[in-house]
Amino acid sequence: MDRSAQVLSYIERRGWLSGPLRCRFLAAGEYNENYLVEGSGPPAVCRINHGTQLGLKHQVEYEFHVLQAVYPSGVTPRPLAFSGDGEDLGDGVLLMEFRPGRPLDYRRNLPIAAEIFAAIHRLPPSPLLLRQEDPVTAIAAESLGLLGRHHSDGLTEVRLLLEDYHQRIVELAARSPFAGEALVMVNTEVNSGNFLIDPAGSSLVDWEKAVVSCRYQDLAHFVVPTTTLWKSDCRLGREEKRGFLEAYRRAAALPQPLDELEEKTALMEGVILLRALSWCYMAYHEYVGGGRALTSDATFAKIVAYLDEARCFFK
Repeated sequence: MDRSAQVLSYIERRGWLSGPLRCRFLAAGEYNENYLVEGSGPPAVCRINHGTQLGLKHQVEYEFHVLQAVYPSGVTPRPLAFSGDGEDLGDGVLLMEFRPGRPLDYRRNLPIAAEIFAAIHRLPPSPLLLRQEDPVTAIAAESLGLLGRHHSDGLTEVRLLLEDYHQRIVELAARSPFAGEALVMVNTEVNSGNFLIDPAGSSLVDWEKAVVSCRYQDLAHFVVPTTTLWKSDCRLGREEKRGFLEAYRRAAALPQPLDELEEKTALMEGVILLRALSWCYMAYHEYVGGGRALTSDATFAKIVAYLDEARCFFK
C-alpha cells in the first residue's frame, strides 16, 4: 500500500525538508519501506522501520549512527534526521540522502563492489556499533535462535538438517579461525539490490544490521550462493570469487596473500549459509502464520525454494 501522503505529512510536521514536497514509493524490504521525497533541495529517502534483526529497542537511532560512521567512506548515503516515534507509519523513521543507481550485476560489477567494501573497511570502527569479535559463535547463536522461534511438522527434515549443520559450525567456532583479525565496520547484508551502481559514484545502502567484526563477514556474504541467487540467477565460480578478492585486496592495500583471503572467505561462507537458511526457516513460519508487517510474494517464493533445496547449498 502506497502511503506517500502520510509520509509527506509526517516530514512536514517535523520540518525535516522545505517544500513544496513530492513523494512516491521507492522500494520495500523485509523490515523497512522506502519513499523518495523531493523538494527545493536534493532528493531524500524516507525509510520507515518495521522491525529489528539485531534485537534493538532503538533500531532507527542505531541505523542513523551507523550511517554517520560509514558516510566518510564516500560510498554510503548521508543521514539527515531520524525519529524513534514513527506514529502510525511504523516503529521509527529515518531520513537520508538519496543515492541514484541500478542494482549490481555480478558479471560486470565485481571490481566496483570490491572498491566499495575497501572504502568502508578502511574506516575506523565506531564505538557506537555492536561488536562481534567472535563472528562464528555470534552467528551460530543467532541462527539457533531463529530456528527456535517456530516448530513445524512440515519442515522437520529441514530443521533437523540445520540443527545438525549448526553443530558443525559450533565445532568450527571452537577452533577460533578468525582470532586476531582486524575489526572493521561490516554491513552483513550485501545482496545485489543493496548496491547502487552509477557512473557518478556507486553506493552501498541498507545499513540496518551493521556491526563491527572481521572483514570476512562482508566478503563471504557477498559471494555465497544464498546471496547471489537471492535477486538474480548468478552463482559465482571459484575464479570469479578469486578475482573479486584480488580486486578487494588491492583496493584495501592488504598485506595478506590472496590464498589466505580465499581460504578464510570460504570458511565464513559456510557460517553465512547457516544464518541465511535459518532465517528462511523463521521467515517461512512468519509468512504462513501472518506475523510479518511487510510481505512479498517473490520473497516468499525464494524462501520456499531455498528450504526445498537446503541440502544442495551444503554440497
